[in-house]
Amino acid sequence: MAHDRAGLPSGVSRREFLVASGTAGILTLAGCTADSNSGGDTENGDGSGTAGNDAGDLSGEIRISGSSTVYPIAQEISRQFQKENDAVGFNLTRDGSSGGFENVFIPGDSDINNASRPIAQEEVEQCRESGFEPVEFFIAQDALTVVVNNDNDWVESLSIETLQKIWSPDSAPKTWADINEEWPDEPFDLYGAATTSGTFDYFTEAVVGEEGKIRDDFEGTEEDDLIAQGVEGNKHAMGYLPFAYYTNNPDSVTALSLSDGGDDPVEPSLEGAQSGNYPLARPLFFYANASKLQEKTHLQEFIRYYINQSDESFVAEQIGYVPSTKEMVDENLSNLEAGSNGEYEWSA
Repeated sequence: MAHDRAGLPSGVSRREFLVASGTAGILTLAGCTADSNSGGDTENGDGSGTAGNDAGDLSGEIRISGSSTVYPIAQEISRQFQKENDAVGFNLTRDGSSGGFENVFIPGDSDINNASRPIAQEEVEQCRESGFEPVEFFIAQDALTVVVNNDNDWVESLSIETLQKIWSPDSAPKTWADINEEWPDEPFDLYGAATTSGTFDYFTEAVVGEEGKIRDDFEGTEEDDLIAQGVEGNKHAMGYLPFAYYTNNPDSVTALSLSDGGDDPVEPSLEGAQSGNYPLARPLFFYANASKLQEKTHLQEFIRYYINQSDESFVAEQIGYVPSTKEMVDENLSNLEAGSNGEYEWSA
């Protein structure tokens, strides 16, 4: 289900990198011992401290737009960074991956855009028309989670093929019984990501089979907690949301196991996302404006800090995503160096 893209080690597809990184990092989930509130005193593989500068050396503003999925990571790492660099201010908004790219990042109004999908070739060309190169950072992994109401007692798992029938405008069943006559003859109440969201783009492509294609009678929002609340409020509801937001609402909704191509159902989990066994495992990104990277030392150092913190245990334990592996950290640091030196060029 994952996208194959450049920006990875030579000759390795993003799907292969997800699986390889997941295998290498299984012990990381079980064995991380770093203090999640350390705020950046950790020693990194390159021998440098995570903050990169002594407190008080850096100043300026950093504008972060984009994905609500990636927002909790950016929010927590910004908080940690600001504890050591209180003269650096942050403006974080949840605009959706697509909305952030179109309305904020591409016009040059933000330094960083969070994204729950890879940047599109068309968006890269628009960035270049605006005078800068977007620098990609593959930062974490998610298990996009399909949820139902806690009083739903007729389904525990679904196939991707059945999900497609439910969500596709070509079929658009009115009731649960339209899918299975043993299920209630009650209408679906569907909740999901807004059309400006990268999660919407990913779900429609991975489940419905075409990006942007979906039935029009669902409730879409950039506020993932509202999806959980909507499903909680109707026995016959269904929705999808990032795993981190499900783990923040574990008692209010029930997660479904998913199967694909006749395989056994797999429940959403960090381990399933990491191994690639879960059908809706997906990578998460942020993108930086290379021109701003070259101009702003505080932006460079924040991204360096972000990258070096992204393999810490709090990403899994506090937020609910699979942390970066050392291979991902090294690749991201290489992209940061190239972007800061004006040598980075995005390629599909």
